[in-house]
Amino acid sequence: QVQLVESGGGSVQAGGSLRLSCAASGYSYGSYMMGWFRQAPGKEREGVALIYTGGGCTFYADSVKGRFTISQDNAKNTMYLQMNSLKPEDTAMYYCAAAWGLCTSDWSGLMASAMDYWGKGTLVTISS
Repeated sequence: QVQLVESGGGSVQAGGSLRLSCAASGYSYGSYMMGWFRQAPGKEREGVALIYTGGGCTFYADSVKGRFTISQDNAKNTMYLQMNSLKPEDTAMYYCAAAWGLCTSDWSGLMASAMDYWGKGTLVTISS
């Protein structure tokens, strides 16, 4: 059973930065898409960024392109989301997620329904 634990959330002012981490455990060798999703109060969960554990493949939501960077350290089984130039509209609960699969263009839609495993989330609050 895959387990995902997020950390790194917090409260910062607009324009600031945060780095989220997702520690993964319990999965066997294989190909995964891992990613970050977020859900603001009263809104649906939306995809932020995805990365392929085999490397060389990432997807980003248009709203975060150029500001957020997803990365991974396979030796530590940890995924990261570096968030820069944060805006109040980035305020949300951020979730780590994983799904079996190879990197294909099908993942460009960043669909939450495609993910198999979820963490419990870490809260990010951006003040203006």
